[in-house]
Amino acid sequence: MKKMNSHFIRILLSIFFLFLAFCFPEKEIGRLICFLISYLFISCEIYVEAFHCIQEKEFFHENILMILATIGAFAIGQYLEAVVVMLLFEIGEYLSDLAVERTKNSITSLMDLRSDTIHLKKKNKIVTVATQEAKLNDLFEVKPGEVIPLDGIIQKGEGMVDTASLTGESIPKVVKANDSVCSGFVNLDSVLVIQATSTYETSTASKIIELMENSQEKKTKTEKFITKFSKIYTPIVVVLAILIVLIPALLGKEIQDSFYHALVFLVMSCPCALVLSTPLGYFQGIGKCSKEGILVKGAIELDLFPTIKTIAYDKTGTITKGNFQVTEVKSISKNIPLLEIAAHCEYHSNHPIAKAIVSSYGKKIDSEKIKHMKEYSGKGIEAIYQNQKYFLGNQEFLEEKKISFPPISQIGTVLYLATEKEYLGYLVITDEIKENVKKTITFFKRKKVRQVVLSGDQEEVVARVCQKVGISEYYASLLPQDKVKKVKELNQLGNTMFVGDGMNDAPVMKEAALGISMGLEGSDMTIDASDIVLMTDDISKIKDAISIAQWTRKIVKQNIFFSIFVKSIVLLSALFGHTSIWLAVFADVGVTLLSVMNTFVIRMKKIR
Repeated sequence: MKKMNSHFIRILLSIFFLFLAFCFPEKEIGRLICFLISYLFISCEIYVEAFHCIQEKEFFHENILMILATIGAFAIGQYLEAVVVMLLFEIGEYLSDLAVERTKNSITSLMDLRSDTIHLKKKNKIVTVATQEAKLNDLFEVKPGEVIPLDGIIQKGEGMVDTASLTGESIPKVVKANDSVCSGFVNLDSVLVIQATSTYETSTASKIIELMENSQEKKTKTEKFITKFSKIYTPIVVVLAILIVLIPALLGKEIQDSFYHALVFLVMSCPCALVLSTPLGYFQGIGKCSKEGILVKGAIELDLFPTIKTIAYDKTGTITKGNFQVTEVKSISKNIPLLEIAAHCEYHSNHPIAKAIVSSYGKKIDSEKIKHMKEYSGKGIEAIYQNQKYFLGNQEFLEEKKISFPPISQIGTVLYLATEKEYLGYLVITDEIKENVKKTITFFKRKKVRQVVLSGDQEEVVARVCQKVGISEYYASLLPQDKVKKVKELNQLGNTMFVGDGMNDAPVMKEAALGISMGLEGSDMTIDASDIVLMTDDISKIKDAISIAQWTRKIVKQNIFFSIFVKSIVLLSALFGHTSIWLAVFADVGVTLLSVMNTFVIRMKKIR
């Protein structure tokens, strides 16, 4: 902002000396001095940038073109035109920067999620310290109207929180004891006591801000094309400008007129409309997505959305809610505390099913009695509880351990419990389908997008879920490496998007052309590995993201076509000497401003 203020002051000073020049007679030295002062005020920054470009061996930058054109105008006595050319160019740059700053500020305010201080509870006292000083499992208090500084679990209190800054949802959310909350939520109406599950650096708010700050580091193919185009286009323009001077001179015509036409050609050739509006268009698209609760990590990812041919979904936590419940416990003997054993075996696991079993048990876990625990990804748990080794897992897991058992056919996930010598019984865990899943899948069916479910669950469980939501293609009992292999195969037939939430989904996120994770319930590793984060965990947001991406590409292409079309007409006119330097400047600045303003249409698009 400080740089923009100095820019504005330079414009005002330049205009002042430009008008002051007309107070002197036409051929007096005072008039020339005022023109020179006006020119120096408005062009000093351009000369500095041009010097840096030369140091970097960028000899055909737009600033260098402007300097050549205006010095040439001074050389042929066109002082007024030289100053006004630079002045109009800088006014256009200032207005363009103002538009960019407005876009950045709107995203910054949307992402202004972090609280600098936290009210820690220490020995029955509340101590306010910098949020960076808080540690995992610290208890802290959040008063009404304050931003929740760290991710955590509510220990005491009940009320409403505003989640709009993260999720884009305008309706407040009701929270109570044992509910998880994210940093960046705003506490609306009551005091909450929360136990921290993150630090300042690992909090959701910090990750989102870092994500948004880095979102423009990667260029899309369109942006790379514009960069390459400018490097080829600009030298060609300079050569043509030289020919505009040389050819008429060789034919014996007046060199001053040819020189003037060459200056017009140089002024109009600046590709600033393309260079500025293209990245700004993608930045607007990223901002629009973030407003809708969709965090896109870069312009490349936004550009990839419309190219997706296949969507591969994880099942648990993506299509289903992941709110598991133990609906049946069956042991071979009433004397076997099957649920108690299963809860202790699963106690150290972070898997949603493990948490459901521990929650269903409902009693205090005696961790001292658990001597060993080993997790087999996608299969089950091996643990020693009360000096007895147990195996708890799916059918494949017990078959690998060579334990005989009667296979059970139930709606839900069946986990079998056994010792090394005998089968003890089973548990049935069920899950619910998420809202909007069927509508989303129907939408992509109409769009002829291939949809596949990749799950680690047993085939009968996956088959039932797919039947309910309307997906005919699925692959069950997959380990993480199997999912990676399957996505590799799918990618060979076209870009594949993978949507998931679990820690074991991180490798397949990296393999997919686009990886989408759940922001509220997804694991940190998966969110880090993904390209897009859905802050509401609602997969219908994928439709919105694709709509925004398509609209962004459309606006960017409009700007490219419009810029090239207008410049081509004026450049052709300049080649034949039918364009003044005034018209060239107005056309160049006008095209740039119109292209920049057109990008704001992206943020105004209605999604639903």
